[in-house]
Amino acid sequence: MGDTTGKRHLILLHGMGATGEVWLPWAPLLERRWPGRWLAPDLAGHGWSPPLPGYSFEALAQRVADGLGPVRLGPDDRLVVLGHSLGGVVALALAARQRGHPVDAVMGLGIKAVWSPAELAKSQELAARPVTWFATRDEAARRYLRVSGLAGLFAPDHPVVEAGLRREDGRWRLAMDPAAFAVGEPRLPVLLSATDVPVLLARGELDPMVTDAQLKELGAPVATLPGLGHNAHVEDPEAVLALLDPYL
Repeated sequence: MGDTTGKRHLILLHGMGATGEVWLPWAPLLERRWPGRWLAPDLAGHGWSPPLPGYSFEALAQRVADGLGPVRLGPDDRLVVLGHSLGGVVALALAARQRGHPVDAVMGLGIKAVWSPAELAKSQELAARPVTWFATRDEAARRYLRVSGLAGLFAPDHPVVEAGLRREDGRWRLAMDPAAFAVGEPRLPVLLSATDVPVLLARGELDPMVTDAQLKELGAPVATLPGLGHNAHVEDPEAVLALLDPYL
């Protein structure tokens, strides 16, 4: 958590399979650039956040909202939510007007907008699989990096990886609840129509999971980050944070 004296509050939501620790490299930058509090929680079923009996974007958003209980917002405070991929959809669900949460703006980064039947079927298959156990931490760490899409961006022994692993009885597994894969396809037009606050949809220029055209069809402003991929927030934190300058 950053400085608690400011009037700008930032929530950072990670993508599928990752944890709030993925934002760890942002800490020095936020200390310099963000004039207020910031939080990077684990989504339900990820990291140290307990699993849900059933996964939906609304249920994931409610878990985030429950965690905001101790955060007291004054009448002049602003709450901005930046979510990556799955976290971007959860951010939109958190901002939906019927939920009554005091969100002032949302930025969704790298949200996958179009899903094929095969992709949805694969997600359901992954959700139904039992927990996989590994004999060594290195094996588990490498699987974590693949599942979270962070392979090539962090080394297996990086501190960011630690929160995504659990050791039990001498064996290793991913901290993530596999059932979270069953969250399904986001109904982005419905979520956007339920949101009254400013929304920015952003993507890395090289992100293979979503195109500019797909995002523009949704009717919200779109920002493209040159030379970056799906994990633009890891590749170039400063470029992504700069998109929030209007809310400083």
